[in-house]
Amino acid sequence: MAENRLFQMVYLLLERGNMTAPELAKRFEVSVRTIYRDIDILSAAGIPVYTAQGKGGGIFIQENFVLNKSLISEQEQMQILMALQGLSIVDAENTSILLSKLSGIFQKQNVNWIEVDFSDWKKEDHSDGVFEQLKSAIFQNKKVSFTYYSVKGEKTKRVVEPLKLVFKKMNWFLYGYCNTREDYRLFKLTRIRELELTSISYTRSMPSQIFQNSKEYKERFILVTLKFDKEMAYRVYDEFLNETIYIDEDGNFLVEANMPYNEKLFNYLFSFGDKVEVITPKNLREEIHSRLKKIQNKYIT
Repeated sequence: MAENRLFQMVYLLLERGNMTAPELAKRFEVSVRTIYRDIDILSAAGIPVYTAQGKGGGIFIQENFVLNKSLISEQEQMQILMALQGLSIVDAENTSILLSKLSGIFQKQNVNWIEVDFSDWKKEDHSDGVFEQLKSAIFQNKKVSFTYYSVKGEKTKRVVEPLKLVFKKMNWFLYGYCNTREDYRLFKLTRIRELELTSISYTRSMPSQIFQNSKEYKERFILVTLKFDKEMAYRVYDEFLNETIYIDEDGNFLVEANMPYNEKLFNYLFSFGDKVEVITPKNLREEIHSRLKKIQNKYIT
């Protein structure tokens, strides 16, 4: 496509200083005549492209030229820089260099206006090393093997064709084809142990709609009504931002929310200790009561 070729030509000339018409023609697999026609188009668009004859000559762009609205608008320039800054969170070494280069080309200062850190407050994060190893495996199309601890408490050895690293629900997951289960699976990085990059290559295309097609994430949701003590205001407003919230005459909070009916729900509710009460549904109240009795029995001497 001509527009894409013109854009790439500008970046090549900015990066290398100058190139000859035959070099550009070979690069883009077009004729020398087409390259000269492209130069005319760029010049008409306001890009200061020049040609020089003789030794050391060629096609070049005027020194100190700034890539501006001729090709990319002011808003698009900032969007590119912001996207790169977000990407640098997971690929800091490579992306920060590119971010610095493009900031110079666009003549943009103060691009570091936002900082995002996906890790928690712990000093060490096991997932960091796993992330880098899996990224390497995906780029090399190599299978990986690891021990995995499932939410059901199972410990299994897996051999997986890694396809994509995905971020959802504040956690990183590996999406890939599990040779052990002979199906596509999602693996939470924090539950991966003894990860090894094998020498076995694979060829497999990426299915679309990862989470919609994943059997693991077809959750059953139920409508619950929860009553929180007033000192839980900070968590209510943090964690139920889009839900219906009522405040009673005593300052306590009543929340109606659709929540996944699984083991995570019980773990979540227990995290509030005695500061929450399940009002409805009745079967959830009964299950909470049953589990509390089992906990109590463990401490009866």
